[in-house]
Amino acid sequence: MAVLYLLGLLVALTGMVMLDRRFRLFFWADARRASIVLPVGVLFFLLWDVAGIGLGIFFRGETAFMTGIVIARELPLEEVFFLTLLCYLTMNVFAAVSRMIGRGERDVHAVRVQSGLDSRRPGRPS
Repeated sequence: MAVLYLLGLLVALTGMVMLDRRFRLFFWADARRASIVLPVGVLFFLLWDVAGIGLGIFFRGETAFMTGIVIARELPLEEVFFLTLLCYLTMNVFAAVSRMIGRGERDVHAVRVQSGLDSRRPGRPS
């Protein structure tokens, strides 16, 4: 039972990778950019955690579901995987929402053109 939380995080990360691959959201859309953004985000939150631990704000919770491996004082191994999941999820959601908003704007413009509410013709600058 000592690895259940880590296994859960790995299953969730696998789900993020599968969604990313299926919809080409983050790594499958631009691997070079994603290879920079994801580690920077994880590093930012790790530094945030270290600062919180140093200030006595954050503490490692004791539970039978965690491995007990600590990579720094009060910083469990699972935290790295959690932060990776958090950043990956955020980037997948950001890419998906950006895509939906862009599609919605194109649809609204097309309806306006078809209904005569927009005098600009598609492909012609205003």
